[in-house]
Amino acid sequence: MDFQHTDERQMLGDTLTRFVAQDYPLNVRLAAGASELGYDAAKWAAFAELGVIGALFSEDAGGFGGAGFDISVVFEAIGRGLVVEPFLPVLLAGAVLTAGTADQQARLEAMIAGEILGTVAHFEADDGCDPTYVATTAARDGDGWVLNGHKAVVRAANAAAFLIVSARSSGKSGDRDGISLFLVPAGTAGMNLRDYQTIDGGRAAEVALTDVRLAADAIIGAEGQAVEPLEQALGRGLLALCAEAVGLMDVMKDMTIEYIRTRKQFGVPIGKFQALQHRMAEMLLEVEQARSAVINAAFHEGTPGPDRERAMSAAKVTIGRVGTLVAEETIQIHGGMGMTWEYPLGHYAKRLVMIGHELGDEDYHLMRYIALGKGVAA
Repeated sequence: MDFQHTDERQMLGDTLTRFVAQDYPLNVRLAAGASELGYDAAKWAAFAELGVIGALFSEDAGGFGGAGFDISVVFEAIGRGLVVEPFLPVLLAGAVLTAGTADQQARLEAMIAGEILGTVAHFEADDGCDPTYVATTAARDGDGWVLNGHKAVVRAANAAAFLIVSARSSGKSGDRDGISLFLVPAGTAGMNLRDYQTIDGGRAAEVALTDVRLAADAIIGAEGQAVEPLEQALGRGLLALCAEAVGLMDVMKDMTIEYIRTRKQFGVPIGKFQALQHRMAEMLLEVEQARSAVINAAFHEGTPGPDRERAMSAAKVTIGRVGTLVAEETIQIHGGMGMTWEYPLGHYAKRLVMIGHELGDEDYHLMRYIALGKGVAA
């Protein structure tokens, strides 16, 4: 395994890191996350102009990257800057659209250009993050479809030009067959959004679907065969979240090292105390283990199958455990200062903890990892 990034990826990572450091201070991030839109439209356009969105997708899809390490480079830089713009929803929606028709894929090109947003509405309130649990129904209506159901915590739904909705056209919840994906334009009759600000910045929505009527060409891919493209998209999302978490942890680690070098007690920096040195050493080792898990996941991203899914779940388990440790240790070492609104650490910790729950928490992915090892998908 080659641990060195290509020159192009290194240049992309350096450019994005420099842009975020210079033009994305904490106050801009907080204002964008708390806004009615949930992100800064001007910053999103700037990211698109830099080619950051295009780096998430292959040349065939209109981008210029799309490999696992391209995703990890971008999202690690996003984590370092605590970026609130909707990269994850676009990554998931774009991954699904690659299985669509030419007209559907044209929306992906518009997303890469930063002109529109799309998001995936898949998870439901009672699903426990199982991709095969879909209670939302899709019934035939002549040549078209009628959708009924409810989707939970749909990121950036308020700003999306379209939603990609999973619905069951046959079978029962838990069956791998029978799930289909539908492209639903914003404002479609019968689709109602209740959006809200999330605890870590940005916006999400509860989506209610009541007799939503769609044309026959709204379906993406083959009818009843959406689990595989969904798993591929969610796998890319898991890799992105884990890489973002590593970027967050790097910044939190550096902030804590700087703090213990300058904060003094009894006339000496607290970094001289052996107990704190031991805690920092343990934390640094755990962060490097998390980085290794992300590298392994990025390496396996392009190889569909159980090995890929196990690598993604293993990375998510590691990130969940290490992320909790880093959030707790860095705040405890800082003391009350670490939780003040004006100091960045608390905001980084909040996002890091939330990543541990997004797209399945540590417990879910540990069970999934074990089940995949036995040849039974969780």
